[in-house]
Amino acid sequence: MPELPEIFNIHKQFKKEFLGRTIVGIEILQSKCLNLPEQDFKSKVLNKAITDVGYKGKWLIIKLSEGLLYLSLGMGGDFLLAKSGQEKAPEKYQFRLDFDDERSLYITFWWFGYFHYTDNEIEHSMTALLGFDPISPYFTFDAFTKMLEGKKGNIKSFLLDQHNIAGIGNVYIQDILFLAKVHPLKKINTLTDEQKFGLFEAIKNQLKKAADKQGLKFEKDLYGKNGGYEFEYVAYQKGKPCPVCNTKIVEIKTGSTRSYICPSCQK
Repeated sequence: MPELPEIFNIHKQFKKEFLGRTIVGIEILQSKCLNLPEQDFKSKVLNKAITDVGYKGKWLIIKLSEGLLYLSLGMGGDFLLAKSGQEKAPEKYQFRLDFDDERSLYITFWWFGYFHYTDNEIEHSMTALLGFDPISPYFTFDAFTKMLEGKKGNIKSFLLDQHNIAGIGNVYIQDILFLAKVHPLKKINTLTDEQKFGLFEAIKNQLKKAADKQGLKFEKDLYGKNGGYEFEYVAYQKGKPCPVCNTKIVEIKTGSTRSYICPSCQK
């Protein structure tokens, strides 16, 4: 499932490839992913030019000459840019956008995703309610500590809540918690100042490092190429030795998710 580093990388590729391009055709094969009736969606989007591309958490936000498009791959999926007559279409895809330069964008959802249109940003509640962008300069240690004030739940659930910080999922959270030496079930109100700073630094550094390497090695970009980031510490390394103390890494259940921890470093 793409998380913030992957979406950050793809949004830059979208901007490079589609800025100024006009959408001249749409094929819709899964209309339940839309927020409007199919014909209404087409009439809003067809013959509109792309004037900017942004992101928020795990969402791509595409500004049109009139209105905005919102794209989320949900539980996973792919984008593929194809030049006319040169690349084959994916075997399965849910949407195809055709552009005025004879190229097409194929959008594939592995399970379920979202493709929405609104006339303005205020109308899209699913992105309006998202929290801080953790790789932006506005995400400071002071802002992070204020977010934690008065909270009593466990730290992993807090960090995965997109209303607090947008873009962290169950993939990147593993090594973030390990680097801060924090157990995923540790209560927020018991965190020390050192642990809070460790979490803040790990969030900023790990997500930026992954973004600089074009995302995870098993996620694809707009051109069908895999990212270059590989797990460095405990994430999905069950049974292997901890890179710090050699204790065997274990997998534990944390609510509705699974976590990978070093039982010695993350007591």
